[in-house]
Amino acid sequence: MKVILKEDIERVGKRGEIVNVSDGYARNYLIPKKLAVPATPSNLKAFQNEEKLRKMKADREKTKAEKLANKIKNISITIAVKTGEDDKLFGAVSSVDILSALKEKGIELQKGMIRMEESIRSLGTHYVPIKLHPEVEAKLKVEVVKK
Repeated sequence: MKVILKEDIERVGKRGEIVNVSDGYARNYLIPKKLAVPATPSNLKAFQNEEKLRKMKADREKTKAEKLANKIKNISITIAVKTGEDDKLFGAVSSVDILSALKEKGIELQKGMIRMEESIRSLGTHYVPIKLHPEVEAKLKVEVVKK
């Protein structure tokens, strides 16, 4: 039976492909779990329209992310922290601190977007990568200074 895949399925095919699978696999697994639809002309047309809308939405999201990336590249945030002897920090600057500093500047992000390998533990200028979209990443300039 020929079906149009609605999701990527390992060892079967990728989303949008028309594949030939056994009748039982299609009727008992793929179609009931909404992983595929029968490859009829009407289903093919509906799927193409769905894909077109999905692509337009993805393009809008990418454009929005690129605008936000340009905004982030042009700003710098300063975080004041307590230090001890030899300018060692009493803690560390984490992604939560960076999120709150960005919020003060009017930029709202989710915690998972900040891609820090480890917390900042020294004074100075640091560049933190922020993943805004699968294809868009920005570097945020973070100044860590004494309180």
